[in-house]
Amino acid sequence: MAAKPGLYEQRRNRVYDWMAREGISMAVFEDAEGRRDSNIRWLTGQPGDALLFLTVGRKALLMPWDINIAKLHAHAEHIRPYGEFDRNPVTACLKAAGIFKLPANSRIEIPSSTPYPRFLKFIEALMSFDVICREEEGLEAVLKTFRMVKDDEEIRIYRRAAKITNGLIEILEKQLRAGKIRSEYDAVRLIEEECRKQGCEGTGFETLAAGPGRSFAIHAFPAYTTEAFGSRGLSILDFGVKYRGYTTDVTLTVASGISRSQERLLGLTERAYKFALDMVRPGEAALDIAAAVDSFFAKSNKTMPHALGHGIGLEAHEEPVLRSRNSSGILEPGMIITLEPGLYDPRLGGCRLENDILVTAQGPEVLTSSKIIRL
Repeated sequence: MAAKPGLYEQRRNRVYDWMAREGISMAVFEDAEGRRDSNIRWLTGQPGDALLFLTVGRKALLMPWDINIAKLHAHAEHIRPYGEFDRNPVTACLKAAGIFKLPANSRIEIPSSTPYPRFLKFIEALMSFDVICREEEGLEAVLKTFRMVKDDEEIRIYRRAAKITNGLIEILEKQLRAGKIRSEYDAVRLIEEECRKQGCEGTGFETLAAGPGRSFAIHAFPAYTTEAFGSRGLSILDFGVKYRGYTTDVTLTVASGISRSQERLLGLTERAYKFALDMVRPGEAALDIAAAVDSFFAKSNKTMPHALGHGIGLEAHEEPVLRSRNSSGILEPGMIITLEPGLYDPRLGGCRLENDILVTAQGPEVLTSSKIIRL
């Protein structure tokens, strides 16, 4: 079921209000190869490959590359094929300013990802306007803030995505115990096939499957091979399903015939996960949770070489970031974050436990059922 058009209007209204405060007459978004921007989907429902223009007069003009896809998914006051504007963002911006009858000297904000040579072309083509391009405190920065806290529709989508993910985890465990998954490729293929059967758009990112010979890496390279998976030692499986644009993100560790030292890694990781989960509540600083887990590992002379977690949404990695440095996020009800403590050893292999967590007024709600599977 598609989101109601009014939902996109509500989201755009938040942007319009911000534009008015900032004195921005028109905001420009571009989703194209090399410059992907999921804000367009959040604001209109358009899956991608489009330009979007928002005016402080509360009107939206969408220019999709594929008009047929837009007719199925997009919601905006004006939808016109990108081909009508020479498929050139500078030309399209100039024409959009004319369509909306922007007065001279109006401020137009373009994406911060705009390459400098193209920025110069914007300046040249829109000489009668004030073209700005900001990374900090600009358009894209404020959208990150808006999207940190999910609305009711996003949470509804996530509950469905999590249900699909949990079903996959159950299938994976059964097939691992039955010996039907023998290689990294077997696990990846199963995930891709099953998530499509459940109506997903695909996986949220490239699945990482690392058997005992490769699990020592945080993110194995290549992402998967035909090497053994679930055999003697520690195996890691990191995946997410993409449902209605939103991705889950979970990591399973599979342990088989392991040593005491390897079991110690698993035990520390499980305790760190529980320790972090107990700290998830509104008002808690993301930095403090991550720092507490780092301290927990340090007591056992262990170091976690990555962040404790991150926000998720239309992107696999969104704000806030849970790490013990350069992190300023404060947890709020409606945020969906991952918790993914992990330890890695070149000799013993690696382990990671990751689940998706909804922050509620009462505390954490664990949406996914990832775990350490001991065969």
